[in-house]
Amino acid sequence: MTAETSQTLDRGLRVLKLLADTDHGLTVTELSNKLGVNRTVVYRLLATLEQHALVRRDLGGRARVGLGVLRLGRQVHPLVREAALPALRSLAEDIGATAHLTLVDGADALAVAVVEPTWTDYHVAYRAGFRHSLDRGAAGRAILTARQKTVDHPGYTLTQGELEAGACGAAAPLVGVCGVEGSVGVVMLADAVPERVGPRVLDAAREVADALR
Repeated sequence: MTAETSQTLDRGLRVLKLLADTDHGLTVTELSNKLGVNRTVVYRLLATLEQHALVRRDLGGRARVGLGVLRLGRQVHPLVREAALPALRSLAEDIGATAHLTLVDGADALAVAVVEPTWTDYHVAYRAGFRHSLDRGAAGRAILTARQKTVDHPGYTLTQGELEAGACGAAAPLVGVCGVEGSVGVVMLADAVPERVGPRVLDAAREVADALR
């Protein structure tokens, strides 16, 4: 801690992170042990977080993340989308294909930002809000590959015809962005993804990740 930071706020944020990392909630005693503070401090932290609906306690007294976190989370997509647009525009214009930023939403891949190229005669229509399972399409598969931390992987994923007949895709995961799990990719009408597209998508994913850090 430094003179410019708040110890109480720091502890409150640590409580939220601890609760987010467990499916079963934590007791006051467990939180006290993990934070290294006494139970009275934990009670005060939980009471304050409960007032803002960021924490709830079940009948057994275990604290869990509250629904207020979801309301905050809904504001993340516009911020992420705005940060990603410059890199997506550059990617779409360079490749001549529809570029997209996709984030994890439960068990689905959700497109939150889409940029279409301006100079092509035709391209794949792909809309923000489009969702599909993580195990189908380049965007979702790139995210799953990043979770597995696959060794000797080129860093990008290529697919053919998994979401739309005659369309192929390339995507690379966002790496090193705390709290954001997603990928950057392109979708195009082609028999196969051209060789240069994969590395270019990987560069765009790095650009977006840098913008979000």
